[in-house]
Amino acid sequence: MTNVSTPSRVIFVTGGNRGIGLATAEAFATHGHKVAVTYRSSPPETTADILAVQCDVSDSDQVDAAFDKVEAELGPVEVLVSNAGITRDTLMLRMSEDDFTEVLDTNLVGGFRVAKRAVKSMMRARWGRIIFTSSIVGSAGQAGQANYAASKAGLLGLARSLAREFASRNITVNVVAPGPIRTDMIDALNDDQQAAITGAVPLGRMGETHEVATTIEFLASDNAGFITGAVIPVDGGMAMGG
Repeated sequence: MTNVSTPSRVIFVTGGNRGIGLATAEAFATHGHKVAVTYRSSPPETTADILAVQCDVSDSDQVDAAFDKVEAELGPVEVLVSNAGITRDTLMLRMSEDDFTEVLDTNLVGGFRVAKRAVKSMMRARWGRIIFTSSIVGSAGQAGQANYAASKAGLLGLARSLAREFASRNITVNVVAPGPIRTDMIDALNDDQQAAITGAVPLGRMGETHEVATTIEFLASDNAGFITGAVIPVDGGMAMGG
């Protein structure tokens, strides 16, 4: 069973300059798709043929401009991977209102902005895939991450509402919920911290970015055409459907 759709699609990955977003973009590009990514400050370092577009998804004008550029250079977006996100971690009693609202504006409202812009061309084509990158923190919660957890939980309600709205146009909307994935953020932790995280994973290891990327590839493929409104954990068993 192949994990990529045929023919080649136009793929747009927000937050694609590193980590899961970049791994996803590179996977699609390797399989012959036309791929664009957004970045806020530093473009991605990659050898893959990927169009990099500067865009802050908390700014509607920048979102529109980014889509205009992608459409002009690659064509209408057929697969959107909404991956851009930020953190402002601290305990709630120390968390400012700006800390809370800025995370929601990027992680959740930003997802709404890019989905609303992408779905226009998908409706005309009567085909589309929207995949939101959430987190198991959205269902399990995490001390010091009330803002992040709320934003990631909100993506589930957003995705399932959009899945119902656009199903008649053959547009599927799904969510991938990674657990602890080996990225720069994880690598920055000390050995004891990494061991504690690994110890909480039933499979006994961290996930790799390519394991999330291949899950996203499948959800974007023709083979996943009967899957919509789903949440797919990629977490080594941590959530166990929670």
